[in-house]
Amino acid sequence: MSGPNMITPSQLMRLIGLPDAPVVIDVRIPDDISPDDRSIPTAIFHDFRDLDGLRDRVRGRNCVVVCYKGLKLSQGIAARLRAAGGRAEVLEGGYLGWQSAKLPLLPMSAIPANHLWVTRLRPKIDRIACPWLVRRFIDPKAEVLYVPRPDVADVADRFNATAFDTDGAPYSHVGDHCSFDAILDGFNLRTMALDRMAQVIRAADTGAHDIAPQAAGLLAISVGLSKQFRDDTDMLNAGMAVYDALYRWARDGFDESHAE
Repeated sequence: MSGPNMITPSQLMRLIGLPDAPVVIDVRIPDDISPDDRSIPTAIFHDFRDLDGLRDRVRGRNCVVVCYKGLKLSQGIAARLRAAGGRAEVLEGGYLGWQSAKLPLLPMSAIPANHLWVTRLRPKIDRIACPWLVRRFIDPKAEVLYVPRPDVADVADRFNATAFDTDGAPYSHVGDHCSFDAILDGFNLRTMALDRMAQVIRAADTGAHDIAPQAAGLLAISVGLSKQFRDDTDMLNAGMAVYDALYRWARDGFDESHAE
């Protein structure tokens, strides 16, 4: 039931993917999570009994608390966070409500527990777009390692990192689809906005500018970033804002013209 300090699944989905998205806290008990279960995008799991640890993790950010049904467990945790000066809402209907709304659910087994991803040096398009997707929709704490091409597989093995956009990686090009597409598919993140964004990225990354007129602009900006930054991590940090803007175009402004 809707009420004060509640947020609906569709409202939360509108916030996920944005730079200032709330922290999604999943406090489901183990009995409510099956071995093949899934999670709401970007959700962090936390033992509801550890309130002090939870306060340290959220550090004053806006929060949305999720339990199985959106009842006593999430209501209690959200109320305790607010009582301590925090800002917390409860997901209406909890995990079951999100599931009923048929919104994206991530396979928990595919999310790297150590937050590590690895790919080739000197990114331009796909190797900036993929980290953006991971940080905004999968794991906000994801750490991206850029290493020489011959070392990607060995670094992935040594550090238990998830490789992407390189030969033999779990997420890489398949046919005319890019690594961005592979991550969308692997994490069940297909939405109209992300599909629209993927088409532009695919066109820019593969040179198929005929399928998306925005591709030429994305390529130009990406080449400019690669010339501006010698350090790949600095380039990624700057590129996050580019893909934030592209996502807002794909979600909210794709039908606008300059005259408007």
